Amino acid sequence: MPKPSPIRYRTTNWSDYNAALRKRGSLSVWFDPETVWHADKTGKRGRPETFSDAAIQTCLTLKVLFGLPLRQTVGLVESLIQMAGLDWPVPDYSTLCRRQARIAVQVPYRASGQPLNLLIDSTGIKFRGDGEWQARKHGPSRRRQWRKVHLAMDAGTGDVRAVELTSSRQGDSPLLPELLAQIPPEETIGTVTADGAYDTRRCHGAIIDRGADAVIPIRRNGRAWKEDCPAAAAGNEILRATRRLGRALWKKWTGYHVRSRVEALMNCLKLFGERIMSRDPARQAAEIQIRIAIMNRFSALGRAEIEAVR
Repeated sequence: MPKPSPIRYRTTNWSDYNAALRKRGSLSVWFDPETVWHADKTGKRGRPETFSDAAIQTCLTLKVLFGLPLRQTVGLVESLIQMAGLDWPVPDYSTLCRRQARIAVQVPYRASGQPLNLLIDSTGIKFRGDGEWQARKHGPSRRRQWRKVHLAMDAGTGDVRAVELTSSRQGDSPLLPELLAQIPPEETIGTVTADGAYDTRRCHGAIIDRGADAVIPIRRNGRAWKEDCPAAAAGNEILRATRRLGRALWKKWTGYHVRSRVEALMNCLKLFGERIMSRDPARQAAEIQIRIAIMNRFSALGRAEIEAVR
């Protein structure tokens, strides 16, 4: 029997995607004069804030995008505001450092108008320790430390819809309910695709509570659960389908391999740097969220549309 030829793929909107990639490198910076740069009065006791969250996020976005320390970020923002002909003040480095720990980062995203098909995965990112080359050449001189980033990506738009930052010891499956909780209740979730690490009763239960279908492969040593809840029934149904079709055919039948898109997204996250600059967990979370906000804006400029060629 002849071996089937591999499926080839081609990009159908190459000219538009090429233009979008060029726009990602544009140095055009626009400051809307109507932007609320100064913080509103809250009526609370104590000294009020001088700068709004939008002003702080703008400065931190430029910091992450260009990989600058805080002082150089202040100098960059000062020069941009002067060239724009605005008389706005610029927060100093200590203000940026202090506000980064408690800012509510606004992450833009596009609504597709269709039920969400969420792709979930996690990756580690370093924040302390020697680089890979130095550790391989001379051995690590001090203990390297990592954080774990958990992401939920919309397969339709390519935007990240939920993100959590935890310690490297945190497992994957306990974070799935928290990721789903970040999706507004009025939005419908169609499917949730994840790897076998999420094959737990709690994960299946959280997916059923949102009215979605789970595309999660059974673990290699997976067995049937006692069907005492809807989550166990859903897991057993996947187990029966896997045994009937085979693991490889089940993945192809359910479209499980689309999860490779979120794995590619992890690489994009690390293109801003293999390590995060901050040391405080709250500041680290804000830095990761700003990376996600930049990635979503890049995705909105244009994405490659790929189709299979038979």
